[in-house]
Amino acid sequence: MRPRFLDTFASVHYDASVRSGLYSCSFSDQPSTVGRGLVRIVGTSSRLLLLVCAGLALAGPAESLHANQITGLLNPHSFLADPDGDQYFISNVNGESESKDNNGFITKVDRSGEIASMKFIQGGQGEGELHAPKGIAVVGQTLYVADIDTLRAFDKVNGRFLHNWAFASFGQTGQPVSLVDVAYDGRANLYLSDTEGNTIYRMDLGKHAVSVFVHDPALAGPRGLAIHPKTGHLIVASWYKGKIFDITPEGKITELVSNGFFSRRFNNLAGVDFDSYGNLYIADLTGGKVWRMRPDQKFDVIAEFLPSPADIGVDRRNHLILVPYEYGNAAEMNGLEAPASRGAKKPRDLSDYGRLGWTKKGTDQK
Repeated sequence: MRPRFLDTFASVHYDASVRSGLYSCSFSDQPSTVGRGLVRIVGTSSRLLLLVCAGLALAGPAESLHANQITGLLNPHSFLADPDGDQYFISNVNGESESKDNNGFITKVDRSGEIASMKFIQGGQGEGELHAPKGIAVVGQTLYVADIDTLRAFDKVNGRFLHNWAFASFGQTGQPVSLVDVAYDGRANLYLSDTEGNTIYRMDLGKHAVSVFVHDPALAGPRGLAIHPKTGHLIVASWYKGKIFDITPEGKITELVSNGFFSRRFNNLAGVDFDSYGNLYIADLTGGKVWRMRPDQKFDVIAEFLPSPADIGVDRRNHLILVPYEYGNAAEMNGLEAPASRGAKKPRDLSDYGRLGWTKKGTDQK
């Protein structure tokens, strides 16, 4: 089963429960193959709403399709796949991002994309506090959560509170610590971004020792974090300047990408993650786009006109992109194009464009 992106007209369903105006689109290349995906409006008339679906078609039965829209969330910030492949977690700020109101929560989603527990971990319930959870990471059986000026640890199986690490004393030049993202390097370290403090912290999981990894105004509001799967370097997305940095384990900072003098590709970058082929996916929250940067540093927009895509994740096992819409109170899971599916394309004809709700019959999907 190989996913591929489509740019075709599709039948459209508007989900009235999603106040941000999210649409889902369905399409079919053959009777046994259906899909849903992200959409962008391309035109309207008095009788018709036209959209282009930046979604997926899968060469397989409908029941095996991994595409889903999750609603009922409250300011979802991060969407993460458990490396064990059995579940997903979504952090919900539920209010102001810096408010210590103890009403944040973590949603657990099962492998089929359905909500297993809306408030799997909830502030105000049990031992631990949870105010405005943002970045999340799973290491073994532990779920780590960045919560304003504290890193919290919970059991990923039952949600039981395990431990807190306070970061308030690490504030730079009087600026209060505000942790946004957290990433695990696959060895022994967690990295945490402090956007307003232009600081990235490192915590040694073996010693539970916290230190300032890098502090540099040139980072321009470090926000989204990811570990490069080949080099092990930390990849950092800048919130204020639209830059992407590479940082070695020794703390050497290299600017990979920035906006040009005459062009501005990025606005406010919120999240980054890699797929299993080395492509980097970048969420631009205020720009409403998800970008793909290929290993040769060429860029594609894979989805646009999105309602506040935040700290995205990639499920590398199933090759899915996980997109939380922070101000849309929803999230979405969709398939990604696999390089193996690329190759010589057949000449396009009218059947490639079709009309709304139209289904091609008798064609082979490869």
